[in-house]
Amino acid sequence: MNSAHRPGIEDQLVRPRRTCLSVPGSSRKMIDKAKGLPADEVFLDLEDAVAPDAKGQARVEVAAALAEPGWGNQLRGVRVNDWTTPWTHADLIEVVAAAGAQLDVVVLPKVTDVSHITALDLLLTQLEHTHGLPVGKIGIDAQIEDARGLTNINDIAAHPRVHALVLGPADLMASLNMRTLVVGEQPEGYTEGDAYHHVLMTILVAARTHGVAAIDGPYLKVRDVEAFRRVAGRCAALGYDGKWVLHPDQIAAGNEIFSPRQADYDHAELILEAYEWHTSLAGGARGAVMLGDEMIDEASRKMALVIAGKGRAAGMQRQAEPFSPPK
Repeated sequence: MNSAHRPGIEDQLVRPRRTCLSVPGSSRKMIDKAKGLPADEVFLDLEDAVAPDAKGQARVEVAAALAEPGWGNQLRGVRVNDWTTPWTHADLIEVVAAAGAQLDVVVLPKVTDVSHITALDLLLTQLEHTHGLPVGKIGIDAQIEDARGLTNINDIAAHPRVHALVLGPADLMASLNMRTLVVGEQPEGYTEGDAYHHVLMTILVAARTHGVAAIDGPYLKVRDVEAFRRVAGRCAALGYDGKWVLHPDQIAAGNEIFSPRQADYDHAELILEAYEWHTSLAGGARGAVMLGDEMIDEASRKMALVIAGKGRAAGMQRQAEPFSPPK
């Protein structure tokens, strides 16, 4: 295993992943449109969005497009084909050769075991050396799409090249034999609780244990923005960093849902300021104090840091008055 860079909290604050836009690699029109969209991440898809007979030409187009000027501040990525196919090796070699300097992440689908990540890491390391790129520059988003992947998720998340865990809901639902054809909705007959809660929390706990992002998968009814908001709100409430989006109409909703509410962001910044002052010598070096009618302590600071960090990453501006030490 190499010494690939693991993104720390500073990286996560600078580069949010509220919305990760999937763009078919075989559609030049969609690729060009994606360059100007406000998604936090854009990845060009060589896997499910491209027919087998079109994969060779799509690979050429994707490699060239990722290296072109005109992109915004999005994280730039590619989803390659999984290791059970004959295309993975060529996907990586061609895309990294043409666009390795501009490539932030490789999305690897159908990860069932850490060996899939290790194989990709070794190939990426060779390509980084070959093309004069910093070793570990290109991260891996590991897509968890079946029961084996979920079972092995801690080993997968622990690999230093992994930057995010991504739920692949359709394949996972098929793997579990769920009785539904609607991705993201509860299976018919499941009337209590959330059928996906265990899966979502397993991914989230592994992501937080190993310091990587947790990303929910797509909602396929792309025109139903209200349903998207409802489903995205579920994983946002749990603490997910973002969600895949398939259509420009979903981006604004996703960016809003995975950003803190303004009042929460303002209050989090207030807690951090107040706690910093009260724990200082000037403020009496106290560990638990009252902020209005609320007691705050070290646990409060940790919760506030999460909300404030997400707000800063989203570029939010403070609208409330800052903390003023008592006279």
